[in-house]
Amino acid sequence: MKIIATKKLWKYLIWLGLFLITAGLATGLVGNEWGIIPLALIISGTAIIGLWLVFQNQENNWWGRRSTQAGTNALVATLAVLAILGLINFLASRYEVRVDLTETQLFTLAPESKEVVRNLKQPVKVWIFDVAQNPQDRELLENYHKQNSKFQFEYVDPQARPGLAEKFGVKDYGEVYLESEKKRQLLQVVNVNDRLSEIKLTNGLQQISSTSTAKVYFLQGHGERQLSSGEGAISQAVQALSNKNYTTAPLNLVEKSSVPSDANVLVIAGPKRSLLDNEVKALRDYLNQGGNLLLMLDPGTDPKIDSLLTQWGVKLDNRLAVDVSGSVAFGPAVPIVTEYGQHPITKDFGNGISFYRLARPIETTPVPRVEATKLLMTKPYPNSWAESDLQNENLQFNEGKDLKGPLTLGVALKRKLPAPTPSANSTATESRMVAIGDSDFATDGSFAQQLNGDVFLNSVNWLSQQDRQPLSIRPKEPKNRRIHLTSAQANVLALSSLLILPLIGFAAAVILWWLRR
Repeated sequence: MKIIATKKLWKYLIWLGLFLITAGLATGLVGNEWGIIPLALIISGTAIIGLWLVFQNQENNWWGRRSTQAGTNALVATLAVLAILGLINFLASRYEVRVDLTETQLFTLAPESKEVVRNLKQPVKVWIFDVAQNPQDRELLENYHKQNSKFQFEYVDPQARPGLAEKFGVKDYGEVYLESEKKRQLLQVVNVNDRLSEIKLTNGLQQISSTSTAKVYFLQGHGERQLSSGEGAISQAVQALSNKNYTTAPLNLVEKSSVPSDANVLVIAGPKRSLLDNEVKALRDYLNQGGNLLLMLDPGTDPKIDSLLTQWGVKLDNRLAVDVSGSVAFGPAVPIVTEYGQHPITKDFGNGISFYRLARPIETTPVPRVEATKLLMTKPYPNSWAESDLQNENLQFNEGKDLKGPLTLGVALKRKLPAPTPSANSTATESRMVAIGDSDFATDGSFAQQLNGDVFLNSVNWLSQQDRQPLSIRPKEPKNRRIHLTSAQANVLALSSLLILPLIGFAAAVILWWLRR
């Protein structure tokens, strides 16, 4: 009788083992600590189940049965699947891999944003004074935080923490502030229609983490593009420079005999009249002292600076660059550029698009101490060429008069300066120039299209020689892809989805049933 009772007891050992293992796992997971007690329970339960298997096999050759082997195989396969799934989840939690399939890479930080946040030297914190936490805004902030732990953010209810709100001068819900050491600045105000902007956040990080500013002067007095809003103005370009912590100012060389000493970059944007001799001399002196010049010169104009350009090996072509590759949106007078030179200005452009309305080609010749790099190239002939006959509406290449493509519309140059004299104040070792045969690409409206703004901003960045501004594509704003339907279109859509499509499916099922009868 005692032996029979012992055998009955052995039959129930598996439940004891399973209970101990379950208790051990629950203790470890709940306590989030795998100490002696959880491990002891798991090991004890495993040992008991092992003894139960040995007893069962000795009792009735349990292991040799076909049903046992089939069940064991099923159990092993199930455990293997669970182990694989667990391993996949473990790797996914440790090594995050995301694929962003949105058109403008909405959920992926732009290269510039990554570079800015990775280069943060001091901790920066974003304060969002709002009750609601928008998921899209929070994900953007978390993407920044993943790049650098020095970037922090916190949502604050102004009503719950009035002292902190008063410290920042919060006036309304949705205000977003940047703070770094003792610096604070209002970034933007978010609401239902205006979400947190990557562009504003990246530009804000640049400004608040920068210890110096560069000054950009715009030459005026010869019909250049105006800096304030208006037809053909470049106010968006000027504002973009301000967002990147540049100081901008107009410059009239008739009133001043020389370029100011604090000028990091001088921009000449689309002059319509020629410069005076003393102005050209001021530009030459500025470059000889390590200055940096951005020229944007339209066809049909002659600023009378050939003597200056010759020293740099640059020649302006008076013909008009045309592109007849079939672009209906732009037309032949607007060359489309998708090929860029190997240069810091265009290093991240790939095969992106920039366009230049009414542009002129630029030619370069070798000059001692001057290094020239082509930046913007049009398509090869017969898709593009430089047209000399601007009166003829029927564009046709004329051998001997026109210039075959590919044409160079932009070039970057740098010139080594001679060793400075002991009395010289300048410590510059080189001067730089960017010459582009068009100024329309930087005007309001065109500036924000495709890579046009990047060409301008990256040119100024490179010319400034600050080595603090990342030269890459600026973050893009999401595009509005909403579909606007009329009442009739909405009714047709509802009728087709709720009635017509189900009827088609039902009719197909009836036909198949009839054919199989």
